[in-house]
Amino acid sequence: MAKGRELKGRIKSVENTRKITRTMEMVATSKMKRALDRMMAARPYADALRAVIGDLYAPDLALQFPLLRQPQAERKAAVLLITSNRGLAGAFNANLIKEARNLVARLEGAGTKVDVHVVGRKGIGYFKYVGRALATQRIDIGDRPSAADATALVDGMMQSFISGDLDAVYVVRSKFQSALSAPPVADRVLPVEPPSAGRQTHDWLMFPSAAAILTELLPAYVRNSVYRALVETAAAEQAARRTAMKNATDNASEMLNVLKRNYNRARQAQITQEIAEIVGGAAALQG
Repeated sequence: MAKGRELKGRIKSVENTRKITRTMEMVATSKMKRALDRMMAARPYADALRAVIGDLYAPDLALQFPLLRQPQAERKAAVLLITSNRGLAGAFNANLIKEARNLVARLEGAGTKVDVHVVGRKGIGYFKYVGRALATQRIDIGDRPSAADATALVDGMMQSFISGDLDAVYVVRSKFQSALSAPPVADRVLPVEPPSAGRQTHDWLMFPSAAAILTELLPAYVRNSVYRALVETAAAEQAARRTAMKNATDNASEMLNVLKRNYNRARQAQITQEIAEIVGGAAALQG
């Protein structure tokens, strides 16, 4: 019964794999819930920052703040790609890397010099494989990013933008829409976009002045944009891993059903053969 023993070994192996994928699905579900809580907590602050900056913005004030400088042409840009440190998340990292590649190709095709900054082992590994030098790389930002992580990532780029060494900063990240939809997007966080025309504003009584307030709010807005990119991508990573592990668990269950049917057929065939041999032997003795 060599075939039966082989099938029994495969069944045991698939059962063990299913236990692992089911556990990983449960862990990813728990982490996704915590990541969603952090993402939802960050949104009101970001919305408030955007609203206040929109109310305070005026063309004459914009000339005083380098972060609002709108360059005529992008001579040099920075692209910050956010990926994960771990795999087993389906096409999550591959989609982010593809979005970054397309963005870099588009910018370089327009004559822009591009510095690539990467967060996460998966993105770093890809660019090392293709032989592209990275301006910075970080693997110490896990699935619980903090505001300090965002500050460390973007402050150097802000200083380069203020000094005129950079004309734009892009962030490639996941846009979390639901547990099943988190497409990769490329956001331009610098320069800060002025509010759209026709936007409703409020008549604020400001102290000490709009200029003094914007001096503090503009860097905070840029840092918060990067922080939101980190927390949304972390939530999207766990959602992608949960979906991938659920699919793997379902596939393992289907494979087990097939293997068990084949094992039962092989076992029945072996039993039938043994009975036939016994009957044949008994008939030979009687004859």
